[in-house]
Amino acid sequence: MRITTHLEFPYVRSLGPCVGAFADGMRAGQLLGVRAADGRVLVPPVEWDPATGEPLPGDFVTVGPEATVMSWTWVARPAGVHPLDRPFAFAQLLPDGADTTLVHVVDADGIGAMATGMRVAPRWRAERAGRIDDIEYWVAA
Repeated sequence: MRITTHLEFPYVRSLGPCVGAFADGMRAGQLLGVRAADGRVLVPPVEWDPATGEPLPGDFVTVGPEATVMSWTWVARPAGVHPLDRPFAFAQLLPDGADTTLVHVVDADGIGAMATGMRVAPRWRAERAGRIDDIEYWVAA
């Protein structure tokens, strides 16, 4: 016997002041981080300092627009769930002015074009909605 079940958990999430500021920045074509008490800039911004657990004051800082590839992995055969329909890299990126990284997509001309330490720049979508995929992908700077 085979049973097919469709299970959903629909919900609406309030972004709040921290993630909301990040989303507003994305919509405006800017990457935002938040400054911690010790001066570190955390990207994407968080409400609580991951090192101390203390609340952060919401001192938002524009970072980038360029970033450095800190590590990466190559996707040679993208599937339908991937963001690009051609080979690409998922990369850990350190935006200029930030002290933490974010993971995003780098559209490179083959695996040989990728390197740890390379500089990349975002390619923003023409129409943005305030989401991380407002950056369609990053390219070599």
